[in-house]
This record gives sequence, C-alpha cells and structure tokens, in this order.
Amino acid sequence: MVSPSEKTAYIALGSNLGPRARNISRALALLEHSPFISVICHSRLIETSPVGGPAQQDNYLNAAARLRSRYSPEELLGFLLKVEKQLGRTRKQKWAPRTIDLDLLLFEQQIIDQPYLKVPHPLMHQRIFVMQPLAEIAPEIIHPILKKSNLQILQDLLENDNI
Repeated sequence: MVSPSEKTAYIALGSNLGPRARNISRALALLEHSPFISVICHSRLIETSPVGGPAQQDNYLNAAARLRSRYSPEELLGFLLKVEKQLGRTRKQKWAPRTIDLDLLLFEQQIIDQPYLKVPHPLMHQRIFVMQPLAEIAPEIIHPILKKSNLQILQDLLENDNI
C-alpha cells in the first residue's frame, strides 16, 4: 500500500568501471533495502559511449528507475550519494570513469534550483543515454519546465541526433 507521504522520483543509473551490470544491480538493491524507498521498476540496461570527461574511457551501462520515497528531495539526494560512496565512487575529476553514478532526474513535478540540487536534472533533456531508459519506464511523464513528455524529448533528441 502506498503511503500518502510517499512521492515518486526518477533516477538515472550508470557505470563504466568494474562489473558494470553488477554495480547497477547492487545500487538498486541498496535503494530497495532502505525502509524509505521502494524501487517500483527499472529500465533495461543500455550501453553507450562516454560523453565528456577524460579520453579512453570504457563504455557505460545506463538505466533509469522509478522510486517511491518518503525522503524529501534533499534527503533522497543524500541517500543516492551515500550509495555511490558505498559502491566505491570517488569524485576526483568531472565526468571521470565511475563504478556507479546515480542522478536524481525528477521528483514529482517539483522544480528545485539550489546550488547542490537541481530538479529536474539540468542536462537530462540533452542526453539520449538518460532519456532512452527514462522514456522506457515513464514515456508519458511531463518535464515540469519543458512541458514535454519524456517520449517527446527522446524523439526530439533522436531526430536531431544529439548525444
């Protein structure tokens, strides 16, 4: 039964170091283990080339997940960062290779613009590797700023051949 205090959030998951599929699976399991989070569903894994960061990186596996959470957006972000750290993520260089990357994409229809938290994720609508898995699990969800569905955003990206 869904509690009225639970909110729906969407996250992106990515990994390009170590056992990539296992890293994503472990992240989902750690999220599900929290008494404040339920993983409702997740997309299939897709393999993509790295965007930005140092040259010669391995390809990423990417996915998206729908969560129900009793955390606030700030608390959920804190928990995502804790899971990243638990799975060996270090932050030495922007867009560097990583064991796991967890990004908060959407939290209900909230718009948050703080130095440490921006929702919707400010780059999500520019990245096929985010929008393809997100559109798989939530094609009809409307981006609260762009006022387009996830599927429309993905179709626009594919038509424009953006990464």
